[in-house]
Amino acid sequence: MSYAAPLADMLFVLEEVAGIEEVARLPGYDAASADLVEAILGEAGRFAGTVLAPLNQPADRTGSVLENGVVRTPPGFREAYARYVEGGWNGLAFDPDYGGQGLPLALATPVAEMWNSACMSFALCPLLNHGAVELLQAHGSPAQKQLYLGKLVSGEWTGTMNLTEPQAGSDLGALRTRAVPANDTRWGDHYRITGQKIFITYGDHDLAPNIIHMVLARTPDAPPGSRGISLFLVPKFLPDDDGAPGPRNDIRTLSLEHKLGIHASPTCVLAYGEDQGAIGFRIGDENRGLECMFTMMNNARLNIGTQGLAIAERAYQQACEFARNRVQGHPLGAAREAVALPIIHHPDVRRMLLWMRAATEAMRSLAYYAAGMIDRGRRHPEAAKRAAAQRRADLLIPVLKAWCTDLGVAVASTGIQVHGGMGYVEETGAAQYLRDARIGPIYEGTNGIQAHDLVGRKLSRDHGEAAAALVAEMREMGATLKHSSSADLVAIAKAFDHGLAALETATSYLVEAESAEAMAGSVPYLTLLGTVSAGWLMARQAVAADGRLAADAENAAFLAAKLVTARFYAEHFLALAPGYVPGVIGGSTVLGFDPSQF
Repeated sequence: MSYAAPLADMLFVLEEVAGIEEVARLPGYDAASADLVEAILGEAGRFAGTVLAPLNQPADRTGSVLENGVVRTPPGFREAYARYVEGGWNGLAFDPDYGGQGLPLALATPVAEMWNSACMSFALCPLLNHGAVELLQAHGSPAQKQLYLGKLVSGEWTGTMNLTEPQAGSDLGALRTRAVPANDTRWGDHYRITGQKIFITYGDHDLAPNIIHMVLARTPDAPPGSRGISLFLVPKFLPDDDGAPGPRNDIRTLSLEHKLGIHASPTCVLAYGEDQGAIGFRIGDENRGLECMFTMMNNARLNIGTQGLAIAERAYQQACEFARNRVQGHPLGAAREAVALPIIHHPDVRRMLLWMRAATEAMRSLAYYAAGMIDRGRRHPEAAKRAAAQRRADLLIPVLKAWCTDLGVAVASTGIQVHGGMGYVEETGAAQYLRDARIGPIYEGTNGIQAHDLVGRKLSRDHGEAAAALVAEMREMGATLKHSSSADLVAIAKAFDHGLAALETATSYLVEAESAEAMAGSVPYLTLLGTVSAGWLMARQAVAADGRLAADAENAAFLAAKLVTARFYAEHFLALAPGYVPGVIGGSTVLGFDPSQF
């Protein structure tokens, strides 16, 4: 099957959760009118469905290949990327001074969802490029911005993130790549980079004439550990005086990784400096590279969380289509004389589909909400509200990345279950979604690292104030639900209350806990916070849908489904929230187990 963007749900979440109308009133976002939002989503949906989605399964089978030192992407990718750039899609949310359209991130996020649902392997190239743009905008010198930003914003050139090395893994303090200062009349002040980088997404490819690598390395006198890391811009081709790709830099692709999924995305091992050293230019201050790179990593974490949502949506659509057409067995509750019915009439198949739907809508709520908070943190005219929005976004980014990617894997796995044995056969396509989704909990900081960041940094730095502010806002929704005349909303209220109480208990414990015990309980806490936060946003949608029902007969079926889906989320997700508390406060059990017994 192909992919059809869920435009009605996207618009509803933008309106009721992200607050797109309020975001559009922020300084600089006034172009984001309701008509423009609908037009952009509609055009993006067409591009995703007709250009990118047909590439997904063939590209998975073909994969990217390295031939005689040249990386070749699957058939159709070059043409699709050219159309993507020509359509101006890459610059949607970037600075107009560098060729961007200056639209809100809250609008760019559903568009990114569409690219990833349609063909995740293709979408990884723009994803990394967006991070490179954010990094250069925040930390690049005026000359670097002038030379590189325009082409990166348009997508004419692409960007990468070069973090880890074979011996380092997630421990970036163990990096060995070196950057030695140099100077000559042609390149001015620069560095010669030598070393090897691994797991470089789109580290080489044939989609664009130049690739701009953002590389972490150590200068000769750098202190040990993460404090001694600097950041460098290293082009594949060094731009000439006119800004066009000039001589080839000293960078070589050694190999492509053979991966479980995302086969069409070339994941490269890159060697720097096999000749005289690759020419690189420092970004930001010396030994402050990791701090600069976090700008790119945070952008990537938002987008990777959105990826978890996107792959879940694609798996859900495929499972629904299969269940509507696969005739098997006699559903319980159907009349004995009834004709054979598709499996969508079986109660447990319906349960699985509703579970997939509720999980996907919950992820969408969290992703769009976080994007809207980032917009407010950047553009709100009041300093206090900017700061509050940014604190909320900072708190939720690790949750979005980890909770959505874990759930994306679970949804894709459930999609295979809906297919039964046919799901385990590659020809149906259902297995690809699980294979592609599985990288999400690993890259851009494993989900355990996200949980450590949430508890060890975000929760501890303000002694839980940002979390307390979120809980206080959630409490207001609890009161609204309890006093409703809708049976669905009252049912949601009970599970929401229990979930919120569990979140308060767990937060209070972790704020005071010893650090090692807090880390041992950080993953269950992140899951708890994600579950309850998304439950709050699902409740907001349910309240909005209930309020619209009487006056909007044309969309009554959509709104009624929203209510039922939110109630299902409360009964099947929120109801489990109190069960995470023992894991949060049980860190001593983990720490007390002798490692030699494993």
